[in-house]
Amino acid sequence: MTQHAPAILQSAPFIRRYPGNPVLDATKVPYPTALVFNAGVTKFNGKYVMIFRNDYGSLVDQTLEPHHTTDLGIAYSDDGLSWTAGPKPVFKMHDEEIIRAYDPRLTVIGDRCYMCFAVDTHHGIRGGIAVTDDLEHFEVLSLSTPDLRNMVLFPELIGGKYVRLERPFTVYSRGGRDRFDAWISESPDLAHWGNSSLLLAVEQVPFANDKVGPAAPPVRTDKGWLTTFHAVDVDPARGKHGWEDTWKKRYTAGIMLLDLEDPRKVIGMSRQPLLAPETDYEIAGGFRNYVIFPGGMILEDDGEVKIYYGSADTVECLATAHVDDLLRLCLEPEQR
Repeated sequence: MTQHAPAILQSAPFIRRYPGNPVLDATKVPYPTALVFNAGVTKFNGKYVMIFRNDYGSLVDQTLEPHHTTDLGIAYSDDGLSWTAGPKPVFKMHDEEIIRAYDPRLTVIGDRCYMCFAVDTHHGIRGGIAVTDDLEHFEVLSLSTPDLRNMVLFPELIGGKYVRLERPFTVYSRGGRDRFDAWISESPDLAHWGNSSLLLAVEQVPFANDKVGPAAPPVRTDKGWLTTFHAVDVDPARGKHGWEDTWKKRYTAGIMLLDLEDPRKVIGMSRQPLLAPETDYEIAGGFRNYVIFPGGMILEDDGEVKIYYGSADTVECLATAHVDDLLRLCLEPEQR
């Protein structure tokens, strides 16, 4: 039986979109890209750092180059608001088997910066992990078996193990259609992963009927690991909402709180979206409208939480909230 998501979804009332959105788009990148989105964002070596996805093509003609042209660019900021893109892309994977790497997520563990990313190959989608010390040279540590995507690392070892969230593609066992869930795994060395278990199923999220999965890497708070997730609902009645002939999906951002010592335990979860597509740059004029996908979350010393998200699969945006409001939303989900 198909789960039905509400026709109208709204963002949490306390969430604030940055007035200068988008914080990064193709016009702010010094080389001819088209779609700039789904970035990983963190603080590293005293600066805000963003590694973003580049899809090449023409915004005017609404056309894209072949997938193998996709790469990752970098941008820096002193305040997390105004960003300067680097002069050239910093990461690309392409050979006779690998088509492209995309959708980066950044996590600092100790004094090193780790990047999770998706890898399209001719034999499935793999999840990758790389490490860098200078944001110029990347060492790929592992590539998963297909199909796995949307991996994010926790920013510290838990019980002596690295821990990641992930979203497998369980198409065959779920009736040959999208019905994807968020899982959690651990590793002693970032290369060998196991002890996997289901963390959040799509049927547990009232505003999703298609899939859920990780979004930004979790952030430690006194109450638990503050964790965003993406939630997707499909409405067959939706028609053309972007460049493609049809786009029937809507992506929203949810939020939950995981136990500090055992992040397999969900302490609380908002029953409504944290962020839902509402503004012009989220619902009109993009490659795929009605898409919000967080990829970075930073907790500042004053309690402000910066949430960076891809919008309409076209640009990168920022929303903010106070950590206390986010925790309250998870622990008191009916109090919006």
